[in-house]
Amino acid sequence: MRATLDLSLYLVTDTALCGPRGVPDVVRAAVAGGVTAVQVRAKDASDRERLALVRRVQDVLRDTGVALFVDDAVDLALIAGADGVHLGQSDLPAQDVRRLAGPDLLVGLSVSSVEEVHAAPRDAVDYLGVGPVWATPTKPLAAAPLGPAGTAAVVAAADVPCVAIGGIHAGTLEQLRGSGIAGFCVVSEICAAEDPEAAARALVRTWAGAPAA
Repeated sequence: MRATLDLSLYLVTDTALCGPRGVPDVVRAAVAGGVTAVQVRAKDASDRERLALVRRVQDVLRDTGVALFVDDAVDLALIAGADGVHLGQSDLPAQDVRRLAGPDLLVGLSVSSVEEVHAAPRDAVDYLGVGPVWATPTKPLAAAPLGPAGTAAVVAAADVPCVAIGGIHAGTLEQLRGSGIAGFCVVSEICAAEDPEAAARALVRTWAGAPAA
């Protein structure tokens, strides 16, 4: 059964930034603060380590309604029974992933230009990750930053929901208002926060236009 896709506040995990608290505990706190989707990203771990991590996060998210995505690894997503997979431009083609996984797996695809939006297979992708909006230390080899105007142009070319990523934090979030995004991704803003729940809640309030608590 296909999971509900809510991109409002999308957390991408970083094992190093989560530190000794561990990814599952950070995810638990972040969801309590308003995170609506979680992507497990652990590029330096072995496949077995990543699978174990996905399963631990899956246990945290059970019965919360928050969708769980696996970064890049379609096989791990299918083995774990995750809700979705997020693909980069150099990963397996989205149309082949859709053919392999069937209709229930949610598929996201990273794009950084209008041209990449036009090249994306519309019948295979459920959402697009647009960015980087700003330069970010968590992805030093990413494409050139789009900025808010460039992000809005990419989003305008898409016919599926888009989530912005890259350098987004409480101080930059307001600049994305009116860009057409369905939500935004953060990594360090929550993973490195002293209080991930409070950090998530502050982002939700900022995006909703409410004053800081």
